[in-house]
Order: sequence, then C-alpha cells, then structure tokens
Amino acid sequence: MTDRPPGSLAQTLSSDIAAATRRLQAALEALESAAERRSEADRDEDELASRIHALGIDRSRLADELDGSLVRSRKLERTNREIAEKLDAAIGTIRSVLDAEDPA
Repeated sequence: MTDRPPGSLAQTLSSDIAAATRRLQAALEALESAAERRSEADRDEDELASRIHALGIDRSRLADELDGSLVRSRKLERTNREIAEKLDAAIGTIRSVLDAEDPA
C-alpha cells in the first residue's frame, strides 16, 4: 500500500477538508460582498433615475413657463406698438390743430 503512518490519511483528509472549508468561506464572503456592491449600485441607479425623472418634470414645467412668458411678451410688444401708433396719431392730430390755429 502506502508508506504513510496510520493516522496520516485521516490528518490529510481533515487538512484537505479544512482548506476546502476556508476556500468555500472565502468564496461565500466574496459572493456576499459582490451582492452588497450590486445592491448598492442598484440603489444608486434607482436614485439617479429618480433624479433624472425629477429633472425632466422641472424641464417640462420651465418650458411651459417660458412658453407662457413668450406669449405674454409678444402680447405686450403688440400692445406697445398699438399704443405708440395711437400716440403718434394723437400727436399728429394735436399738431395739425395747433398749426391750423396758428395764423403764421
């Protein structure tokens, strides 16, 4: 058979089992660590998606406000032109009345 002393096989098997147990424990710890990192990455991804969604909502709201401001601005510009035209017409009328009264 072999040249091993009688308890040697049991010691070798015990040593092999202990080494395999340590490797298994290390693998399980690595797996657990990887799972925690993945879970944290998923939470970060969810948070980022939530922030992007909030930014999209803000962007839509700001775009609506800008559209409303542009409409009001154009309306004010149009009203301003109309008032300026009426003032010019009134000034012209006043000048022609004053010129008609002036016997120069």
